[in-house]
Amino acid sequence: PEDKEQAQQIQHEDLLSLVLKVLRSWNDPLLHMVSEVQDIQEAPDTILWKAVEIEEQTKRLLEGMERIVGRIHPGDLENEIYSPWPGPSAAIPGDESSRLFAFYNLLHCLRRDSHKIDNYLKLLKCRLIHDGNC
Repeated sequence: PEDKEQAQQIQHEDLLSLVLKVLRSWNDPLLHMVSEVQDIQEAPDTILWKAVEIEEQTKRLLEGMERIVGRIHPGDLENEIYSPWPGPSAAIPGDESSRLFAFYNLLHCLRRDSHKIDNYLKLLKCRLIHDGNC
């Protein structure tokens, strides 16, 4: 869905499925990001720690969502992803600015998708817990 109105038209089962697909689509990019950050010699430890934390939190959220969907639809957990990751962009070896720009773009997309997931979950909470009275 492109906006709130479109998201409100989607059945809650399909919205849950969409959240799972988006979360799954981040597995490979986040794994790659952590691996790349570990290879940067001059990177502060806090950057590596944050990259690992983001990866772990995303995995925990995905596991929680899979448990919820598993309770609603037992045995109906597709392993589909929303948008397969084509892999890292071909940065020029040793070109640190290209590498950092690729990280920036990756984190920008993660932030955008995180906001979408947050909004979808708030919409689901409103529908399922508050009977749409939000």
